[in-house]
Amino acid sequence: MINVTKLLTGMKGEGDDLRYSIKRDSRPHGVSAGRGPVVVWNATQACNLSCKHCYAEACPASGPNEMTTEEAKAFIEDLAAFRAPVLLFSGGEPLMRKDVLELIAYASSKGLRPVISTNGTLITPEMASRLKAAGTGYVGISLDGLSERHDEFRGRRGAFERSLAGIRNCLDIGQKVGVRFTISRHTYDDLDGILELIEQENIPRACFYHLVYSGRGSGLQREDVTHEQSRSALNRIMAKARELHAKGRKTELLTVDNHADGIYIYQKMMEHDPDRAAEALDLLRRNGGNRSGIAIGCVDWNGNVYADQFTRDEAVGNIRESAFSEIWREASHPLLAGLRDRKPLLQGRCRECNWLDVCNGNFRARATATGDLWGEDPSCYLSDQEIGIG
Repeated sequence: MINVTKLLTGMKGEGDDLRYSIKRDSRPHGVSAGRGPVVVWNATQACNLSCKHCYAEACPASGPNEMTTEEAKAFIEDLAAFRAPVLLFSGGEPLMRKDVLELIAYASSKGLRPVISTNGTLITPEMASRLKAAGTGYVGISLDGLSERHDEFRGRRGAFERSLAGIRNCLDIGQKVGVRFTISRHTYDDLDGILELIEQENIPRACFYHLVYSGRGSGLQREDVTHEQSRSALNRIMAKARELHAKGRKTELLTVDNHADGIYIYQKMMEHDPDRAAEALDLLRRNGGNRSGIAIGCVDWNGNVYADQFTRDEAVGNIRESAFSEIWREASHPLLAGLRDRKPLLQGRCRECNWLDVCNGNFRARATATGDLWGEDPSCYLSDQEIGIG
């Protein structure tokens, strides 16, 4: 994640200690020395919507081999012992898993920070209260456009109003909540409307995701925005971050899944505020760019372990056979080993780029979608001159 607000204004955001407080050489298999990674758990494949960009290929009902409550608790205990800082409950739609509140509470009791990624349509006032009571640290609710566009993208009429109601229900009881927005050709035209909605509704956090071609979304490579649109989107997010900060609003805007953003922000800051730009560059270097297989990992509903939530074509283990901590520490799988020392493997523009210490080769899942795991990420919108090879 790139904390745009933090880089531009210095405002402290939640999670900054995981992104910026340590040096890169001290985190061989986690967010920092002695700690495990942030773990995304696709707790169920079941979902009540059918979204065009779903990397998990969710379906209406859960599968027969879904992890049991007992298996999930053993998994949580292992993560706690491994000192993983965050367990992100995802799906499908995680709220369709019957024991999800029990498992969130269990994770919280073991010292993990449980957060949830949801479409929000099932968050009634009662559910919002139950999530808060269970110890949920954060609820991320997807809005992929305003009413008509969101409903079309999510495959269900009325989804937008129900998702917005879910956000409001969380805000009403003080449950921390934020927006998740995926930038694509389908949603691009509603970006300004979403930025205005965030301000109007006083939503404290928003993450703007670049499209990753994976799962059902792998056919969406042609639906990604152009490089110029990526730049324009980031310009508008930066402008809104500055505007909100100037108004005294404690709103945190972040971008996700494209580390070219950090370089672009730094270069723009150098034009107007070189002193703060230098501070931003230090933060970006501490973050180290893409950390798939290092500081973030993923486990699916059947216990398969992946380098991240989008790299789904190759499991690196299964927690029914070995504990997650063992799989992650040993890194015996070639993919994990490669991701942790990827610079010699990278090809194309990524190999030559002068900003590898900031980007780390960006997202390998997108490179894979073009035919080469170690090839250049096609979503890098920076020019040859901007990356120092022109």
